[in-house]
Amino acid sequence: MSQPLIPLQQMAEPSLDVQEMQLWLEKAVAWGQADSPDTRKDTCQHLSRLGDFLQQLQTHIHNMSSTTETMKRLPFLGQFLGRLCWNPYVTADDTSRRLLFQCLWGLYSEHPRNAVERKANQWIRKVLCQLATEEDDTAAQTLVKHMGVPPTQYHLNVLRKTVALVQDNIGKSCSSLGDLNQRCSCDSILATSEACVPLVTCAEAAPLIGALLRRPLTCARAALSEDFLDALSSTYSSHGLSLEEQAVVSLWYHSLSSLEESVLSLLESCLANTGSTLQRLEQQLAQSLLPKACAQHCSIFLVVNDIFRSILKQLEGNECVRSLIQTFTSHFLRELTLLQPQMSVSLKAFFPQSPQNLLVPLLTQPSEMPQESWAHHLNWLSGSLQRLTEEEEEGDEDSGSTRGHHKVFEAWFLLVQCGHWVQAAVQLLVTAGPEDCGPLLRLLTFYHHPTNRGHHRALQLVRAKEAWDHLHPLFSVLAHPPPIDHLQSLVALLSPHPQQPSLAPLLILDLLVNFAVFSQKSQSGSTEILQTVADRSGLVGEAARVLGSLELRLNGGSCLSSDANRVHLRIKALQNTLAHMHAAQSSAENQAHTHPL
Repeated sequence: MSQPLIPLQQMAEPSLDVQEMQLWLEKAVAWGQADSPDTRKDTCQHLSRLGDFLQQLQTHIHNMSSTTETMKRLPFLGQFLGRLCWNPYVTADDTSRRLLFQCLWGLYSEHPRNAVERKANQWIRKVLCQLATEEDDTAAQTLVKHMGVPPTQYHLNVLRKTVALVQDNIGKSCSSLGDLNQRCSCDSILATSEACVPLVTCAEAAPLIGALLRRPLTCARAALSEDFLDALSSTYSSHGLSLEEQAVVSLWYHSLSSLEESVLSLLESCLANTGSTLQRLEQQLAQSLLPKACAQHCSIFLVVNDIFRSILKQLEGNECVRSLIQTFTSHFLRELTLLQPQMSVSLKAFFPQSPQNLLVPLLTQPSEMPQESWAHHLNWLSGSLQRLTEEEEEGDEDSGSTRGHHKVFEAWFLLVQCGHWVQAAVQLLVTAGPEDCGPLLRLLTFYHHPTNRGHHRALQLVRAKEAWDHLHPLFSVLAHPPPIDHLQSLVALLSPHPQQPSLAPLLILDLLVNFAVFSQKSQSGSTEILQTVADRSGLVGEAARVLGSLELRLNGGSCLSSDANRVHLRIKALQNTLAHMHAAQSSAENQAHTHPL
């Protein structure tokens, strides 16, 4: 290994680029002469190109007739490969390590014919042996006898030892140093993270990577390399890296791009499955670490919330986006309650842009107060939102601007996040009298249509009151059969309006489904009304989705019912009816396509 370099023109086969061979030989020598942060960074930056060259070299060796011929043409090849095998930053990279072993195996002679090949075999055994262990040479010789152990095993033994050693060193934060004049141990963190760039795909290095990510930022010197974070983010998003939960949370805390990519991936999954139910969203978020990460780190929640805020502005009418935001917030609040008191942060820090007078009242779950208090609580919420919208809209008219809509939007955004109170309002509307339904209908209308400009809130409130006026007599216990005039009027309200395309039927459909579930009318009577209205308005699928969402929210306990067993039985019966209707419609459509007139 210490022999002087010989002219590369004498060693280069015509199929190899002489200048490139010169470059890599010089690099191998330079990397072995000093172990410094600059050297390690240079090694990591050149790994991809080195892999390309080793691939060419491996092909060249494979095309030679024997090791003797290869060594004649490339007499300096052993020193070149040896230097790379001794470089832990090269052998830590999966691609480089695999190609190095392939080159060594290509040089190994199963039946050596002369002294050159026997010496080459002896050298290859020695390299692999020393890669395996330095403590017990006799044991290592036994292991490699007759080449009975896979070459990768040698590397993994050394890598595990190195990882354990470095991991122990980075665990010592500067706060643990007794002498303030002692050199800060955080100085090595940046260099260590840079050296770990080629290790991100290596399972054996996962403990070290996790330790780096979880290390507390005790001082400014403990920053992690951007290249390291980028490599981790890319590998994790492509499912090429397995990290412990807290390491993933720490990755999001350190890397904004990784956090944004995870949130957008969740959104894309939600939007791609347009027919996805709230149950599917619940399952996705139950498996996601994002709610837990948001509860642990306020800064992560603020980023996630900003993304949701931006998406809601762009897709404000998308019910799937609203459901995702509501479900995510519910999981986040659940994780927040599980934190130790000393780890908790004030709600104001998590929701700095929300109207502060609405924050605690909306974030409080209906299950946290007696059901008889719901009406008073909802009346207060409705009145507060009405005052806010009136003040801002009057201010806009006076100034001729729409700047005030920011506060209205933030109030609406918070209501979307806390959709449990919207469900409670719809539930109470089933039993409310004419004198009590006004505030509840205003709250429901604000949820679906927060402003007059573009959302037609005033017109929708009129339509919602009209729908309630029809639903009340339809679901009266004494009304049998259902009044035809009210039934037809309700169908007309739910049917598409070509001249008013912005008026969505979801608000009225929400009322209809809740009346069918919570009214005192017989199950058969409620089923008949829902079946008739959904069929004639062409909203069978939409009604089934509203019913499924209602069931999931009730199961979650956010809106308790005093007669829960009866309610769940009615939901199941209604779901079965809608499922049969949907199947019949699908069958009829298929037959129409198969046998057109």
